[in-house]
Amino acid sequence: MSAKATRDRLDGFYGKYGKRIFDLVLAIPSIVILSPIFLLCAVLIKIETSGPVFFTHERIGRGWKPFRLYKFRTMVKDASRIGPLITSSSDPRITRVGRILRKFKIDEMPQIINVIKGDMSVIGPRPEVRKYVEAFRDDYEDVLRIKPGMTDYALIAFRNEEEILSKFENMEEGYLKEVFPKKIELYKKYMEEMSLLTDVKIFFKTILEILRH
Repeated sequence: MSAKATRDRLDGFYGKYGKRIFDLVLAIPSIVILSPIFLLCAVLIKIETSGPVFFTHERIGRGWKPFRLYKFRTMVKDASRIGPLITSSSDPRITRVGRILRKFKIDEMPQIINVIKGDMSVIGPRPEVRKYVEAFRDDYEDVLRIKPGMTDYALIAFRNEEEILSKFENMEEGYLKEVFPKKIELYKKYMEEMSLLTDVKIFFKTILEILRH
């Protein structure tokens, strides 16, 4: 990773100001346009199972600052208390509605709220839980110089992450030894290439990947 290339990206106009403008230009209209889908998801989740509509969990953000990440709940109530943090495609805790939401990444849509609040960007390294960030602390000294994002190179590359993890006998071990290091490489690649053009490309490529599946 080129430290100078990354520093130049972060200190340039786009890194300091343009990226936040890009986030708000996308996020504010999106939350209005997608509000009917939000409402439908909320109704379907409540009909199928008891419990909250949203799942919130702590993630580590820019500068090691923790924040609460929002998702539509796709598992049974209190799933995090009865199973591991990592899930596979066959996880019995996932509800029927949840499987549909996960398939099309609809469960991630509430993170638009995090973007508006300033916790996240639309494009950037995916936010991780403290446990995994601490396991790769040296790498994350660089990664957490920018806000985490809703999508990036790693999300596209590991679009079917749950299926990949289901092949490991110990999913968490497989994630930490095989998947996570590759994600970190892609996080750093994004930081080197961060620009308006890069963000636009990743945004549309993400949409195409979702529609392909």
